[in-house]
Amino acid sequence: MKPFVSKRAALVSLAGLALLGCNPNTTAPQPETQAATATVPEYWPQITAEVVDPADLEQRIDDIMAGMSLENKIAQIIQPEIRDITVEDMRRYGFGSYLNGGGAFPNNDKHASVQDWVNLAEAMYQASVDDSLDGSTIPTMWGTDAVHGHNNVIGATLFPHNIGLGAARNPELITKIANATAREVMATGIDWIFAPTVAVARDDRWGRTYESYSEHPDVVKQYARAIVSGLQGDLTQGPIDDQHVISTVKHFLGDGGTEKGDDQGNNIADEKTLFDIHAQGYVSGLSAGAQTVMASFNSWHGDKIHGSRYLLNDVLKDRMGFDGFVVGDWNGHGQVAGCSNESCPQAFNAGLDVFMVPTSAWKPLMENTLAQVKDGTIGLARLDDAVRRVLRVKLRAGLFDKPSPANRPLSGDTSLIGHEQHREIARQAVRESLVLLKNHQGILPLSPKQRVLVAGSAAHNIGQQSGGWSITWQGTGNRNEDFPGATSIFSGIQAAVEAAGGTAVLSEDGSSEQTPDVAIVVFGEQPYAEGNGDLDNLEYQRGNKSDLALLQRLKSEGIPVVSVFISGRPLWVNPELNASDAFVAAWLPGTEGQGIADVLFTDAEGEVRHDFVGTLPFSWPATPNQGPLNTPDDGAALLPYGFGLRYGQPSTLALDLSEQTGQDAGLTSRDLLVGQVKAPWKLIASTAAQNVEMSSNTLTLEGFAARTMDRRIQEDALQLSWQAEDVVSFGLSTPFPEDLRGYLEAGSQLQFDVQWIAGNPEHVELSLQCMEACEWSVPLSALVTSTPQWQTVSIDMRCLASKGVDFGAIMSPFTLRASKGVELGLSDIRLQPNPTSAPSWQCSP
Repeated sequence: MKPFVSKRAALVSLAGLALLGCNPNTTAPQPETQAATATVPEYWPQITAEVVDPADLEQRIDDIMAGMSLENKIAQIIQPEIRDITVEDMRRYGFGSYLNGGGAFPNNDKHASVQDWVNLAEAMYQASVDDSLDGSTIPTMWGTDAVHGHNNVIGATLFPHNIGLGAARNPELITKIANATAREVMATGIDWIFAPTVAVARDDRWGRTYESYSEHPDVVKQYARAIVSGLQGDLTQGPIDDQHVISTVKHFLGDGGTEKGDDQGNNIADEKTLFDIHAQGYVSGLSAGAQTVMASFNSWHGDKIHGSRYLLNDVLKDRMGFDGFVVGDWNGHGQVAGCSNESCPQAFNAGLDVFMVPTSAWKPLMENTLAQVKDGTIGLARLDDAVRRVLRVKLRAGLFDKPSPANRPLSGDTSLIGHEQHREIARQAVRESLVLLKNHQGILPLSPKQRVLVAGSAAHNIGQQSGGWSITWQGTGNRNEDFPGATSIFSGIQAAVEAAGGTAVLSEDGSSEQTPDVAIVVFGEQPYAEGNGDLDNLEYQRGNKSDLALLQRLKSEGIPVVSVFISGRPLWVNPELNASDAFVAAWLPGTEGQGIADVLFTDAEGEVRHDFVGTLPFSWPATPNQGPLNTPDDGAALLPYGFGLRYGQPSTLALDLSEQTGQDAGLTSRDLLVGQVKAPWKLIASTAAQNVEMSSNTLTLEGFAARTMDRRIQEDALQLSWQAEDVVSFGLSTPFPEDLRGYLEAGSQLQFDVQWIAGNPEHVELSLQCMEACEWSVPLSALVTSTPQWQTVSIDMRCLASKGVDFGAIMSPFTLRASKGVELGLSDIRLQPNPTSAPSWQCSP
């Protein structure tokens, strides 16, 4: 059978249309009649998707749409989250889809059973086809972030994160992983997976690097096809069957290439680079028949992708011929210029088909979108196109013809969650993902007949070895008991060693009553996800070298040391490499930790059970400040892309790698608020009930006002006034933690200028906030005098660190809290490295 060719595969061109340039994004609402298609360079391919549709597919869609009201159509493009809607909301509105975000569970119960998941899926489905309130019988669908297995469900198989799979270079294995994941998802009644991520991460400082298979687009391109095929099955044979799910290639486009690796940041690549590097996963994923594409949070040349008509419509839909639908990311539409979470015709007119709108914003967004269609801001043809795309995917998924979720063949089958066959696939993936970076004097493989000390924070910590997106969004707050059926790295080592007659002893701090024959130290990054993992440089354990101290102590005692490094990216670990006889990059292996022992140890007879086969999917940095490297390797890396030792090969790393960090090189004053607020910070005023951003020259909140004022030049300072009895906070904030340890190590001062206008300084408090309930505060009266002259306050950052401030994860470097009667001027908040004068405020013990 010939594969289906999208009706939108041909390039749509209009006579006399001017070239719109590299990134002609729509930044204001445009009626449908004003829409135009740009000339797209020919290197963007027209794709023939491997999908075969019945001849009456489009007619069936026509028939369904003929019976839909305008409200029914709007409901199909709204995707709320399970924490923000009820079954009755679904019955009333008939949402086209809904999702559970990372760390969201039925009944808000982290330990929800498989049946709990199925029950919610069934209830939502039945409400969606109940026409008693909305007149619609169109089935809804449930989307979930199953990004390395069904990672929100207790007991599920968690596979290595994408970076580890990229090291394996095994697309057949990827297809098996995708199929196993689809089956576990189907067991819970869910239809749709937000995977694969096909980002090509180019800067390891990016907090989502582990979601990328490789810095090389060829690997990503190969894997995108493999995982889409594994998730969806063969669409040339008809609709998605009851063993598979809808897949999503994400995030379109360029999220892996933002400046400085900033999550949700700006990609400034030219269009040809955008295609050559960042679009290759879409070329193969869409060719394999991926039915949905998720828009990216990032910008391209300063314009948010969620609002880019050129990329979403002209490139993806018209040129490449994608005829599925484009779904937004978590309130991503609200970041488009001129938009909010509650209203964004700009994104919809640009080509976004489904708004992902968690939180209570779904209702005003739905109401506003309805009004915008009625007044012509959104053209009816644009709405009909989006609804047609949603229905097309639902028909290709068989949702109109399949039984309800509770009655599908795999639903409720608890044996599928963590099934033995799935765990064996994951164990194989762990083995193949390991990359051997150093093997001095061939210390590996180890005999299992020895006395083995297993040390390090990650040795017996399934949550740490699994990383982010593991039960909870950040992967934090979990215990080993939250992973039933899983195996820690230590447990796998213990089983292999004791089966051969040896002894394995667990001691996280490396202490031991008897001297071991060898120590295996398992250590690395703590779990994180998305922007919470962004770094400003790649030094491992910056400012806290406890793992290095453990390695050095064991080595000083004459104990051979094998390091197993758990991380979501390559990091600068020269000191740790020097302190190790062997060093293994294990990435984030997931729940099947025994796969590591499979490779590290021989069998009882001394024969190699499994050799290392993994190779670096990313080049390994030679310095902490190393920026993006070119591939093929440009010679600047410590170890190049594709490096990986096998048993019997000589170790090539020097034993005395440079341990000079060079962190202070080029470090200059960092302005936080000088004239205007500096990215990534925002000025936020907060009460117990609301948070409001200062986005213009004035901000008014109940009991508080802020406005710009003239100090040296026009509007270069702020005037703040508190009138409420209750405390109002005002200060710098960012949604993701910022790494400021470089300024701490440079002995920097936090400096700011303040002018006292009215009130009592004792009624004002200065605070800094960091992650994990980390905070420091001091009365402003301890820092300033109540005089009308401007005065500069400088505080030693080392003092603040001694008070518990974690400068590796700063959420707010400056916040003032005050109540009625306080008025002051504020300007020039900055971090000053290598100050020439002592701080104005002395740190008390």
